[in-house]
Amino acid sequence: MGITVTNTVTGSAAAMNSSGARRIPPIQCLLTFEALARLRSVTQTAEELCVTPSAVSHRVKQLEQILGTRLFGRADFSLTTDGSAYLAHVREGLGALQRFPGASAAPGRRRLKLAVTPTFARVILIPRLRQFTDTYPEIDIALQVSIPLLDVIAEDADLMVRYGAGHYADVEHIELARDVVTPLASPAFIREYGPFECPEDLEGLPLLRSPLEPWRTWFAATGLQMAEPNEGSQFNDIGLMCDAAAASMGVALVRHKLGAPWMENGTLVRLFDVDAPSPHAHYLCWETGTMDRWECAAFAEWLRKAMG
Repeated sequence: MGITVTNTVTGSAAAMNSSGARRIPPIQCLLTFEALARLRSVTQTAEELCVTPSAVSHRVKQLEQILGTRLFGRADFSLTTDGSAYLAHVREGLGALQRFPGASAAPGRRRLKLAVTPTFARVILIPRLRQFTDTYPEIDIALQVSIPLLDVIAEDADLMVRYGAGHYADVEHIELARDVVTPLASPAFIREYGPFECPEDLEGLPLLRSPLEPWRTWFAATGLQMAEPNEGSQFNDIGLMCDAAAASMGVALVRHKLGAPWMENGTLVRLFDVDAPSPHAHYLCWETGTMDRWECAAFAEWLRKAMG
């Protein structure tokens, strides 16, 4: 199995040979890169590979010259963005080289614990997860529910998907996706309270509430002078709020991506052709050092691309 350099690695022309074919870096460079990323010590890497510390430095420098990008950032050997992305490919390739056709012993399996919010899991992750498990059959996924607003968080999770403003000082994180919100209601609700021709038609109607998606965002986008509702049914899960709206309990302010299943099957309908950017986004979060494990880095890269 060849090692592929993704488009995120800059200076990719440096990895081409004179015929224009992509050059595969020497295996000793890849082994040294993987060991240094894991051990974060030139001395320990040299001892593991039975080479001198200067050889470790030379191999890493050679690999960076071939790829045309820096793989390590600071003196503590933390990876750059390109380095983290490339490490997942290197570990995947090295793992494939260790698997022999016809070998009776199955390769060692990896376990990855994910903590995700309920509706994100049902609507976004689960429909795509087969792609990941087909690509990485040696990784077993353990999915756990996390509701940050209620402090229901799987503390032993390797990776967490959070939804919020992105101010997470306790963990490292990357933004996965942003979305826009719009009011949705059931066809029966629209027949009973409609027609809905302008945002002002919402005044006096039951507005379903969620701290995940405040109404003031959409009110501001439409210029509607209405206060954030402080009465009525409230939900800490967007999926439950969509189910309540589908049962004609009121109007729900819902993100397009999460509300897609209800809109596609016709149980929820847009009231207005007006969207507003949500002040929140989905983030993938992890404790420092987690990405040293190749299965975590592989999942992070896959999810980022799948969400893109």
